[in-house]
Amino acid sequence: MSLIPVYIPPDFSRPDLLAAPVARIEAAPADGVVPEGFHATSNHPEYVRLEGGAWALARESRMDGVMILRGKALEVVEPRLVRKGDPVVIGRSESGEEGIYVHTGGFGQPGEVAGKFAFRTRGTRETPFSRSYDELYNILRHDRQHGYIVWVLGPAVAFDRDSRDAMAFVVEQGYCHALLAGNALATHDLEAARFRTGLGQDIYTQMIQPGGHNNHLDIINQVRRHGSIPLAIRELGLVDGIIPACERHQVPYVLAGSIRDDGPLPGVIGDVFQAQDAMRIHARKATTVIALATQLHTIAVGNMLPGYQVLPEEKVRPVFFYVVDMTEFSVDKLANRGSSQAVPILTNAQDFMVNLRHNLG
Repeated sequence: MSLIPVYIPPDFSRPDLLAAPVARIEAAPADGVVPEGFHATSNHPEYVRLEGGAWALARESRMDGVMILRGKALEVVEPRLVRKGDPVVIGRSESGEEGIYVHTGGFGQPGEVAGKFAFRTRGTRETPFSRSYDELYNILRHDRQHGYIVWVLGPAVAFDRDSRDAMAFVVEQGYCHALLAGNALATHDLEAARFRTGLGQDIYTQMIQPGGHNNHLDIINQVRRHGSIPLAIRELGLVDGIIPACERHQVPYVLAGSIRDDGPLPGVIGDVFQAQDAMRIHARKATTVIALATQLHTIAVGNMLPGYQVLPEEKVRPVFFYVVDMTEFSVDKLANRGSSQAVPILTNAQDFMVNLRHNLG
């Protein structure tokens, strides 16, 4: 499809790349320790020159990882996962001088503006987002069958009846292949299914219900009594909402815990490294990510997200990353850390989800 940019690989016939040396490899001195001068990866396509002169493309990359050479394949891992003796790629330059080439222009560059000066060259709260919405609708329709769509959700999505119903529709219609969230999203979604409230407020009228401040604690306790989220959904007869939809349609979800969690629900991962590993399984496969109303999870996923995917027959495509929030903070933070592919849509969770539901229905 034309909405997926064609990837233009580096020209390895260039004299400077023809003259590039084979990359240096050194063994890791200990578990979780890499050699001095190791190459720290970006989220751009990166190539390493191997013995014999061939250039290998690293797959499933991420920012701040390291490259391990497995035969003729490059594996990108977090430094903490390196084991003693692993062959680590060494080099701090990125233009071929040390046999490492970081390719930043593979998917083209934005067109030149008319003149040297222009207003509104970056998405802000004053930006009209009609084009971003239209592109997203088309990408979701494409990736429902030909990609892997990951949603990163904050609890605000479950506080409103319409946004919650819309997200359940997204799951039911195949527009979500994995969900990443925290304890709060699942807790308040199940609270809504059980009590029709979110943090004690009616999910439609937003009126505070008598004793409603207990509801989220009650649902946590009830789920813990049943031993698991799936068992509680079945035995309590919870049929509507996001998490029940994921269970019905076998959509995997990762719930990463935090210090401020109540409970938490069974299944919430309290160890941060275990949670990161579980989230990374889906980040490695993602072709489109939509992060909605959750700054910390958005930044976490952005840091572990490749900017590209290598498809069958060695085709390379970009990973689309949409950040939906009320402010520019998350996108600005990601841009400062290197996630240049993050596209902002500045609105509230309810309006975004309802728009999506109406246009995908």
